[in-house]
Amino acid sequence: MPIIVFRGTVVLSAELLPQGVVIVENERIVAVGPARNFILPAGAEIVDAGDGYVSPGFVDIHTHGGAGSDYMDGTSEAVRNANRAHAGHGTTTLFPTTTTGTPAQLAGMLDAVEQVAANWTITDGARIAGVHWYGPYFAPDKIGAHPKGFERNPDPGEYIPALARGIIKSAPWAAELPGAVEFCRAAKTAECLVTCGHSNASWPEMAAVDEAGMRHVDHFWNAMSSTDSIRRRLSTPQRGSMAEFVLYHPEMSTEVIADGFHHAPEMLQFAYRMKGPSLLCLVSACRRALDMPPGIYRIGHHQTGEPFEHNGAVGVLPGGTTLASSIFALEHMIRVMMRDTDAGLAHVIRMASLTPAERTGFDRDRGSLEAGKLADIVVLSSDLRVLRTFINGTEFAGLAK
Repeated sequence: MPIIVFRGTVVLSAELLPQGVVIVENERIVAVGPARNFILPAGAEIVDAGDGYVSPGFVDIHTHGGAGSDYMDGTSEAVRNANRAHAGHGTTTLFPTTTTGTPAQLAGMLDAVEQVAANWTITDGARIAGVHWYGPYFAPDKIGAHPKGFERNPDPGEYIPALARGIIKSAPWAAELPGAVEFCRAAKTAECLVTCGHSNASWPEMAAVDEAGMRHVDHFWNAMSSTDSIRRRLSTPQRGSMAEFVLYHPEMSTEVIADGFHHAPEMLQFAYRMKGPSLLCLVSACRRALDMPPGIYRIGHHQTGEPFEHNGAVGVLPGGTTLASSIFALEHMIRVMMRDTDAGLAHVIRMASLTPAERTGFDRDRGSLEAGKLADIVVLSSDLRVLRTFINGTEFAGLAK
């Protein structure tokens, strides 16, 4: 492979480097620094960002699909189709995410993801780091927009063989369900990021699974307990909720869907200020409606999934008042986070790259522009639009715009 030199304002994990260069050789970054410090190798390919930015590739730890496909469709082509769409928007590593579904549908999803991951090439789009096994262990009163009737308590007969496959790297569930602590311990033993989501758990229930290894909460404020919802469930005295637990404990991380519709600017600013760039992840949480025209789509499997409407701005359930999903990739979340908070570009990009890589244990090879890491690099325009995506130093040409 030729040596590639990326030139422009380089986005580092804590600051911007104007007039910087990133030098790539044999799929990996070999040097990063001010352009004045380097004599460019003869014959090197120059990728000039102009007045834009050289950014690390984005890492999406919570995404359900795109371009008309949902990972729960359970086919290798659905996985590739969605991954290509995300790569076109600068995501170079992702975690295909399940919904609630039948045991056969969940197993089929794992089969399809394993097949693509085992035979991956850059033409398949974003690289798969593992599965975010996001269903089916949800609380019935916090099912949200997921297909109803498929939620259930953690079942070792189901989750032990699923975790043994090795493809699951992030495992959420509702902390108040029977068997939650046992599931948490099994997922931690399987080296997953153990998370809590779609839950009406109280502080004591969160504390029990925290002791067992839970360290992350899915999409903050969405489908999670509040002090009021817990009072309705457990009566008085009023108890602390998932939100208070996460904000109180400094080791807990979480994520926000910064699409401009799930959270108002003050909520995004609050989350950033409370958790900081090393504990707050940006996620797309988007569905098959990514890059698709407005219309009716299904959450989950294309035959049994829950219908929702893509209205051009966000996904909503029939009736238009209940949020169903994002319809955008991380590229969009970065622009909104820049617009609505004072985080600054280096921290915003960190929350979409290095922080999710760190939380899932993949930061040794990706997530930031550092010598020795894989050359997952995105060229951004001055208004933060993805212009070019490189994975392992090779350009992904199938940009979805």
